[in-house]
Amino acid sequence: MVAGHLQEKKGYFYMVLTYKDHEGKRKSKWISTKLPVKGNKKRAQEMLRETRKTFEPDIPVSMEDMLFDEFLGHWLEIAKNTIQLTTYASYASMCKSPIVPYFKDKKIKLVDLKPKDIQDFYTLQLKRVKASTVIHYHTIIHRSLKYAMKIDVIPVNPASKIERPRQERFIGSFYDKNEVNQLFEVARGTKLEIPILLGAFYGLRRSEAVGLKWSAIDFNNNTLIVRHTVTSFSIDGKEMIYASDSTKNKSSMRTLPLVPAFKEKLLAAKAQQESNRKLCGRSYSKEFLDYICVNELGVRIRPNYVTTAFPKLLEEHGLRKIRFHDLRHSCASLLLANNVPMKQIQDWLGHSDFATTANIYAHLDFNSKLVSAQAMVDGLNFVIEPKLEIQKDEFAVIPDRSGGENKPNTSAHT
Repeated sequence: MVAGHLQEKKGYFYMVLTYKDHEGKRKSKWISTKLPVKGNKKRAQEMLRETRKTFEPDIPVSMEDMLFDEFLGHWLEIAKNTIQLTTYASYASMCKSPIVPYFKDKKIKLVDLKPKDIQDFYTLQLKRVKASTVIHYHTIIHRSLKYAMKIDVIPVNPASKIERPRQERFIGSFYDKNEVNQLFEVARGTKLEIPILLGAFYGLRRSEAVGLKWSAIDFNNNTLIVRHTVTSFSIDGKEMIYASDSTKNKSSMRTLPLVPAFKEKLLAAKAQQESNRKLCGRSYSKEFLDYICVNELGVRIRPNYVTTAFPKLLEEHGLRKIRFHDLRHSCASLLLANNVPMKQIQDWLGHSDFATTANIYAHLDFNSKLVSAQAMVDGLNFVIEPKLEIQKDEFAVIPDRSGGENKPNTSAHT
């Protein structure tokens, strides 16, 4: 029987479990819920109940005889307390299918696992999923085997000898200026209006838009700070919402200017929330008072609501289908079209390094190529007449709706 209670530590709830080990000795274990104390007691209590049901005390096992699929489960429980809950949920999902079932069928011991065994798994998976997904599988397998090396169960990491699949180049869909303005128009007055404005104008991720708080808005100095996130994930088939006072990485925590039009929109939203609170009285939720994206009863909008409601909005109004995250790409494409340097776009979007921005959006940066081409024309003496000149308006960027790279408009030349 596993007993347990909640304990507050540094502003967060911890689950303290007490149990008897295999020798009958009383032991306790602290497990972080990663939930802030304020407003999360019920959720923490529910996590404690579920954890008590599923918790299995540490029992010494012989790694020499452990199958690789069993070891993955063992490692996953250890990793759970060292990584973010959202990352753990992703790892657990991929282990559940397809990694563990595949190796369970092969019945390969951890100590006998060879690079070819892993390579065969990757080769099989590439027939059904993209290379980027297989790279995620590789991250899990490599990291688990790195731990096996650390505890001296295996001498080398067989995953280190694998040829990883080559990451395919990502080219996101995006809206042009007219489509974005049309989207703003159809979203007006809906629960998606502010998330869409945040996604398309400021390039916020879904988690950043839903997680934006009033405390992050400075109406006096006209700034907006991206420093809160709300994410959703599934563990054992159960959807969970995780609110964090941190962003994806340090660079994602950024301060952006609050433009007059959006300032007015936020002030109107704030006034509407105050009106709804008075109108609904006790029925109005007190849990999410600091959040901007809430419904009429003050309940914070769920991340999955944004994901499912967004395509419905597009379909209802006959707009081209894109993902909500593609509003972030639309933001970047519009910045590039207006000659904003790639480094500034990196800062605006909150990418951790310049390479990330360049790799995703370099194919859109046609203006810089025009400058290079004109420099070559000016620097060389062509003997052909008339003199070759490049007109910028003749090379306006035309969005390639098929998902390929944007191509210049050469229709003016014959």
